[in-house]
Amino acid sequence: MAESITFAPTDEQVLLASTIRELVDASTSMDRTRELSLTVDAFDTEAWEGLKQMGVVGLTMPYEVGGGGASLDDLGVVFEELGRRVVAVPLLSTTMAMTAIHASGSAAAADLLPALASGDAIGTLAVHEGPHGDPLQVPNTTAIEVDSGHALSGAKRFVTAGPLASTFVVSASLDGELALFIVHVDAEGVDVQAVSALDATRPLATVTFDGAEASLLAVGDEAREALSTALDIGVLAMAREQVGGASACLDMAVEYAKSRFQFGRAIGSFQAVKHMCADMLVAVEHARSVAVYGCRVEDPAERDIAVPLAKSVCSAAYLQAAGDNIQIHGGIGFTWEHDAHLYFKRAKSTSLLLGSVDAHRDRLADVLEL
Repeated sequence: MAESITFAPTDEQVLLASTIRELVDASTSMDRTRELSLTVDAFDTEAWEGLKQMGVVGLTMPYEVGGGGASLDDLGVVFEELGRRVVAVPLLSTTMAMTAIHASGSAAAADLLPALASGDAIGTLAVHEGPHGDPLQVPNTTAIEVDSGHALSGAKRFVTAGPLASTFVVSASLDGELALFIVHVDAEGVDVQAVSALDATRPLATVTFDGAEASLLAVGDEAREALSTALDIGVLAMAREQVGGASACLDMAVEYAKSRFQFGRAIGSFQAVKHMCADMLVAVEHARSVAVYGCRVEDPAERDIAVPLAKSVCSAAYLQAAGDNIQIHGGIGFTWEHDAHLYFKRAKSTSLLLGSVDAHRDRLADVLEL
């Protein structure tokens, strides 16, 4: 790791975290999230409106398109706080869509980004066609030139926030090369079908394109680079979200262990529970260091290591914390009324989203030539 990387938040980031936490407390609740988890298009509109008013949706976008010009580390602070409460907002998908559009270098970015950065439009990537496969390879979805530009045909699965999105960044094959296109949800030939998801607070959809009108963003190496950047930023933002969720699980478990009595003693006084909480703490702090490191590195070669490392470590930490939290709570931890299952579902879903842990470990091994 670079010696210049420090892990303490700045005073501004501490204030940002406090402000986001106050916003979440005022605009939503775990009961609200539990209700939304019964739907296939969960969207906490009050929380999203609060994020819009604070100007954090486009936090990392340039000022000239209505963004905040902030760093990825600053955005990570926002994701960590949202992760602490499993807030059902499409910030991850919109961030990745904006990143792909901006990184593409397309002249259309100036027209597309302001609505996304303000939160008035919701964006997402539509780049996966199955549970396996590399989204950076040329997909089966095809694009052909027509009088109005291009027309897309094909289907994309596991589209994050697909039921909510108004703007899709879609990968397709154009003359045998990977290309990225913009498709709007109201275009003729676009069909969005919400699908059931383990973590319903992050809705998924299958999106089918049947000759849908599309605008070209980038093709070839430029498209691959833009998509790779967007996916990497998504993984790092999600890693910070995982740290926030894991931290909340740890806090819940410790608080319950101090207040739940058995045999005349708090269960937190029993050695097995102490060890479980201690192991959770070590895992969470390890994950936090890795996630913050990933958000602060700037060298592309170093990021090639930081991204799969963050995905692997933070996914494992969140799964451990969410599972152990249920165990410490005992019977009540398995009930619908308790919040623990919301965190466990988010932990499991994020361990698979944007590439499995195994896939990222393979990527890390390739980079390190192991």
